[in-house]
Amino acid sequence: MSDNYDLIVIGSGPAGYVGAIRATQLGLSCAVIEKGDVGGVCLNIGCIPSKALIRQAEIFRSADELEGLGVTVDKSGFDYQKAWKKSRKASASLSKGVQFLLKKNKIALIEGRATLEGGGVVLVNGEKRYTAKNILLATGSRPRELPPFPFDGKRILSSDQALMMETLPSSLAILGAGAIGCEFAHIMASFGVEVTLIEAMGKILPTEDPDTTAILARSFKKRKIKMLVGAKASGVETSEKGVSLSVESGGKQETVQADQLLVVVGRSPNTEELGLEKAGVGTDEKGFVRVADHYKAAEGVYAVGDMVGGILLAHAASKEAELVVEHIAGKEVPAAIDRTLIPTAVYTEPEIAGFGMSETEAKEAGYSAKSVQFPYRGAGKSVAIERPDGFVKILYDEKSREILGGRIVGDHATELIHELLLARSAELLPEDIANTVHAHPTLSEAVMEAARGVDGWTIQA
Repeated sequence: MSDNYDLIVIGSGPAGYVGAIRATQLGLSCAVIEKGDVGGVCLNIGCIPSKALIRQAEIFRSADELEGLGVTVDKSGFDYQKAWKKSRKASASLSKGVQFLLKKNKIALIEGRATLEGGGVVLVNGEKRYTAKNILLATGSRPRELPPFPFDGKRILSSDQALMMETLPSSLAILGAGAIGCEFAHIMASFGVEVTLIEAMGKILPTEDPDTTAILARSFKKRKIKMLVGAKASGVETSEKGVSLSVESGGKQETVQADQLLVVVGRSPNTEELGLEKAGVGTDEKGFVRVADHYKAAEGVYAVGDMVGGILLAHAASKEAELVVEHIAGKEVPAAIDRTLIPTAVYTEPEIAGFGMSETEAKEAGYSAKSVQFPYRGAGKSVAIERPDGFVKILYDEKSREILGGRIVGDHATELIHELLLARSAELLPEDIANTVHAHPTLSEAVMEAARGVDGWTIQA
């Protein structure tokens, strides 16, 4: 193992390992330093295990559909620990996969805690020094903790702790109805947990399109997930029996009782103890690293992903890392990712996905913005598979016909959104989608019909 590299990457999550692999593809010698499990939060205590649990939750819920066929299903033997073990197996498998990719690409994996000493020097575990022409910081983030609701791992949980619990509570209060909160509500309610979702803003998924969130809220209501929106939690009491949460909602004070409280109100950057000041790297008041063009944090030091704030999504972090190493290798690349081309995805039932501007943002930017919607039930397959709730929405400029954004709520929305996103990034027009023959029956026909709606010639609605 060398002590000197073209690039040292600190952190092996979706930003770190992707950036390292791209660097070696471009001829740079590279090492990755990781103090924990290879793959970072996403693979180990985030995206992957949560989606594995969502899959198990969907299987469990399908028992009710079998009863509609006259099949009697005995759920009394259900063991959540088995579902949990499947999620851990998925994480372990993918973590090993990343280790294989690093080895395949001849990337040195150095285990330990890294600190910057300036001048391209990185100290590992306070003992061994490595040097590099460039350093890429990709240390990610962790669940944000609020002083009134300190995590104890028993009654008050972070998302990390919730993913690691092997038994289910009978009831769960969730503080924060963003993507993580709503996904946990979906998982827990599917397994029979009584869920109360609490959100300070006026609706669940506050940053998402209100039309899409209305459909999810309706679904949650049918599933008896209690939602308190515009609600402020002021404190919590814990006991051997559970938690008692004080909530002000609609001008009234009420108490929410549950076995456990899950707090998911954002993420905090992992920027402490990195020695940032020695390398001339600055942070804002919340601890996020300040970066300039090409994610440059200081001379020879770059930072990407959750630790720089902005879009805290794994796929955004990966793309940022790719841009950094391509810039280091001398390629002409954008100074930053185009945020309007980064998709969002919420893995609930129904799913929600989107990209680009909102209608308000488009109008404020001077566009002659107009939107068109096509209902999911207009695509025959949605009715055939009993998933008719949802729609495809296309936002476009009436003058230039440019696609400005897209929103989908419904079954497999997180997969379908990419047809619209590709059209937007390739500067295609709605008629290019509208005139493309789509297989029948497919849910993607709803995308085609929405595109036809721009010119008023939808067939199926």
